[in-house]
Amino acid sequence: MKRIVRRPRLYDNEIHAHENITSDEKRFLVIGDLHEPFSLDGYLEHCIETYQKWNCNHVIFIGDIIDNHFASYHETDPDGFSAGDELDYAIDRVADWYEAFPDADVLIGNHDALIQRKIYSGGLPKRWIKSYNEVLGTPNWRWHETLIINDICFEHGIGGQAITKAKNNMMSSVCGHIHTEAYVKWFVGKRFKIFAMQIGSGLDAKAYSAAYARAFKKQCISCGVILGNKIAFNVMMDL
Repeated sequence: MKRIVRRPRLYDNEIHAHENITSDEKRFLVIGDLHEPFSLDGYLEHCIETYQKWNCNHVIFIGDIIDNHFASYHETDPDGFSAGDELDYAIDRVADWYEAFPDADVLIGNHDALIQRKIYSGGLPKRWIKSYNEVLGTPNWRWHETLIINDICFEHGIGGQAITKAKNNMMSSVCGHIHTEAYVKWFVGKRFKIFAMQIGSGLDAKAYSAAYARAFKKQCISCGVILGNKIAFNVMMDL
């Protein structure tokens, strides 16, 4: 008996959605600074919903996956977690992010690099340092100091906001690091156009690790979406 294959008809926006899913276009979800174990409750769900809504197919964490408050070169909270407890809690929470986004590129933030800096300050060779994936249990994540895809430069953002980076790099640039800014700014010339995207943060402003910023502006809780190299925007989390 001949098998009958039935194909549903697609209309208007359904056609566009299907084309987006099946095309080779890079559709980035850019996740802000997590600072685990101090990320805001609900931020993971916000990023998952954004990923699904915009049919994203490439995930980038902009850096500061873990906070390492205990190892800060600034004053730390004496009533906070011990070094071991903070790391254990961070690993537990990172596991949820890894389950949601097991295939991702990750920028190395200044907080991520704190332990390496401490080891360097102690005069120990790099051979004693474990990889981020070994410590955090994220074997498929790819870690970078700088990442360029589709003529877009992704950096954590140390040394300047996205606007400064875009001008210095002379290419579209995406940064995190600054928790109180979230924007996209386009620069249009006679022969080219580039954008600067500043991603908000996922850090809970009430966490003791964020006490240094309580007298400043509120945290911008958001993640970013980039469709190809033509559309870029922040998706703010409802608070």
